[in-house]
This record gives sequence, structure tokens and C-alpha cells, in this order.
Amino acid sequence: MSNRTAVFVDGYNLYYGRLRGTPYKWFDLVAFSDQLLAHRAQGEVLTRVHLCTAYVSSTFATHGRLSAESQGNYHRALEAMYSEKIKIIYGEHSWNKAGTEMPVFNQSVPFNRANVARVWKIEEKMTDVNLALSMYRECSKNLCDRLIVISNDRDIAPALEAIKADFPHVQCGVVFSLKPPPKTAVAQRRRSGTLEDIADWSLPFIDNAALLAAQMPGKVPVAGKKTIFKPAYW
Repeated sequence: MSNRTAVFVDGYNLYYGRLRGTPYKWFDLVAFSDQLLAHRAQGEVLTRVHLCTAYVSSTFATHGRLSAESQGNYHRALEAMYSEKIKIIYGEHSWNKAGTEMPVFNQSVPFNRANVARVWKIEEKMTDVNLALSMYRECSKNLCDRLIVISNDRDIAPALEAIKADFPHVQCGVVFSLKPPPKTAVAQRRRSGTLEDIADWSLPFIDNAALLAAQMPGKVPVAGKKTIFKPAYW
């Protein structure tokens, strides 16, 4: 008997925790999930990948409008290749157009709430909620026997705890959206101990070999529409 397995991806966390600054941004989430399940060899069959993310804001993106177009092409390529296996759920970015006053950081001076500067504070909204609701609803509808979440954000811990309490038959795994440990003593993000404690199993990072093995082709044909090309600067 196969174990129906749903994968949930925190797109923002995956990008900034693992993909940013690498040549692996054309990441095939469905192929990676299939390869992960095959490696685990536990009779797990992928039902769907749920990607929770937000539209890039060209106002603040490094490459401006090109960044937004590249993200759009990436999502369209995934949907063209896997219409039944990928679901993209969007949140949004928010910011105060007048700027937000924040305390100035100075390591050699004690915190002073009166010493402030006006900054752009860009926040991604709804991704955590979308991720939590998607996981819980999938379990409540009895659409999966196991779930895997790709993230390193402990904000989703309450959702995982609720799932384990309400659906104890569903096994929960966490793939941390982190780079492999550096060979030198360079500081890097640590994986969430909270998520690790809740999960039935976890993968501490995603190595380069796994990313390389799960890249979409450089051009993705779309029936009746223009072919989608991998962005040149990716």
C-alpha cells in the first residue's frame, strides 16, 4: 500500500535560505520531491507540491522588473510541466510608502528607542498562514498519509503541532531550507530546533547535488503559448 505524500514549500524561506546566490534557482520542486521519496524508499507517492510564496515586488528587487518577470516565468514553467502536481498559493508584500521609523543599531551604544531612522520595511504577508492552512486542510480532507514541509521557519510549528494532535496517523517530515555546513568556521543560519523536535524525521539541509539533479530544462514548451526560457542571469 502506498503512502500518499503531500509536500508544502515555504517559497520565501527556500529562496533566501538556500537558493539565493546559487545557480540552482530554476529548481524543479516536483522532481526534487519525487527524488526525495524514492531515496527514502518507504512506499511514498507524491500527491502534490503546494508552493506558498508571494509575488516579487519590482520596486525593491535587485533586478527590478526583470526579477518579477523571472519569478513569473519560473512559476509558469512549473505549472506547464506539472499541471496536476503543483499548486501555487500567493501571499503579498507590504510596506509603508512613507517609510517606518526603527531604532538605529550601534553595537557600541546601548539601545535607545528615541534614536530612530526612517527605513523601508518590506514584509511578506500571508505565506505562513497559507502554508499552515494548506497543510491542515489537506489532512482534514484525508488527502494525504504523510506530509513534508520545506522550510526553516518556526512560525509553522503550531500548525504542525495541531496536525500531529488532530491527525496522529499522519507522519510529518521537515526538510530544512538551508545550505550544507561550511568547511570553514563561517557563521550561517541554524536550523530550527522547534521544528526538528516536532517532526517525525528531518533533513538538515539540501545539498548541491540534490539541487543540480532537480533542475528544469532550459526551455519549457507551453501548448499554444510562447516557450518559457530560463532567465539568463539565473
